[in-house]
Amino acid sequence: MKYQTSIEIDRPREEVVAKFEDPENFKHWQRGFISMEHISGDKGMPGAKSKMKYKMGRRETEMIETIVHNDLPDQFHATFEANGVYNLQENYFTEGGSDKMVWRSVSEFRFSSFTMKVMGWLMPKAFKKQSYKFMVDFKNFVEKGESVAK
Repeated sequence: MKYQTSIEIDRPREEVVAKFEDPENFKHWQRGFISMEHISGDKGMPGAKSKMKYKMGRRETEMIETIVHNDLPDQFHATFEANGVYNLQENYFTEGGSDKMVWRSVSEFRFSSFTMKVMGWLMPKAFKKQSYKFMVDFKNFVEKGESVAK
């Protein structure tokens, strides 16, 4: 499954990208974010791996982020692997006018477990909706200082 989402953010690209790449900010716009632990490679460089933990409902889940391409402030691509799910996330940051920028994200999901294959087939719009929700939460964090952290 592959789809694209985008959002305009009313801030200069440099400010937006600085907040996007700082793991200390993840808790403010990624609901359920608990922690990120660097596990191998040069931080921020292609091939670097990190373990990310999230709380989803009553359970915790872990995923491995692998940086594929980092050409910030223009692009950042990474894969995220968890039980039965592989997600390639391509992020593009472009100027959108005076002190505005556009964040465009291309998401590709591949499912290896039966349960996730069924969810991907039955609820493809839920994945796109969740991706866009992260973008809206990020926009609100950058523009208004609103945090989803509890």
